[in-house]
Amino acid sequence: MTGDRLEALVAGLLDDWGLAVDGPTIHGRAGVVVPVLAEGRRPCVLKVVAQGGVAEEALALKLWHGAGAVRLVSADPHRSALLLERLEPTDLGTTWDLDACGVVADLYRRLHVPAPVQLTRLSTRTAGWSTALAAATGLPVPPRLVQEAASLARDLATDEATDGVVVHTDLHYGNVLRTPEDGWCAIAPKPLSGDPHSELAPMLWHRLDDYAGRVRDGVRDRFFALVDGAELDEDRARAWTVVRLMVAVLEQPGADRSWTTAMLSVAKAVRD
Repeated sequence: MTGDRLEALVAGLLDDWGLAVDGPTIHGRAGVVVPVLAEGRRPCVLKVVAQGGVAEEALALKLWHGAGAVRLVSADPHRSALLLERLEPTDLGTTWDLDACGVVADLYRRLHVPAPVQLTRLSTRTAGWSTALAAATGLPVPPRLVQEAASLARDLATDEATDGVVVHTDLHYGNVLRTPEDGWCAIAPKPLSGDPHSELAPMLWHRLDDYAGRVRDGVRDRFFALVDGAELDEDRARAWTVVRLMVAVLEQPGADRSWTTAMLSVAKAVRD
């Protein structure tokens, strides 16, 4: 979507929903977020996704109804737009690591509710990952680790427990904001009907600079804090994490070498 078209789309939404701009527009890779005042001067944000595809996000937010996630005020999937409650700008980026894991583990428990049939199934996504990983060559990580991930993905794709629960899939420090009531809630879900054990990888691959030479111990501390806090099965969480890490490498073939090294370091830490 061109900049002019996106600007016109935002203008139309502001008019149709009776919104008043209440701050500078935030431009991101996926689209724009505009602070607005809704009816009754309610502080909200208008989120417009440039590439489309907000229907499943809207579905999950409506289902959660503000319990652990940002509250959805209105949605227009045809125009790729969401009107959301406005949260504080503070995220978990400066919260002590294990405290942040405690917050996220609590959010896992709140967000992992029965999934509606309209959500894409994680098993479908995982079957595709298995095929792609098995065929992959030349990735900048040990081939045995890629093949291990392919085998795990193949088994998980046919496991009944892989589907059925709403999973955020991108829950990490930057996607958790403080609420006006001084709590925390998740934003920007990429929801699937899936398995709660598949959620951990984003929390493990962010903020690795915090560890200053002790990545293995730091990642393991995070992993067990999340597993224990959310009462997850350690082996299943480990399997999903390895799969997601190798898929991340597969899907970003031109990524910076330091990023690939980080993915490998996290995978080794979890497997040890």
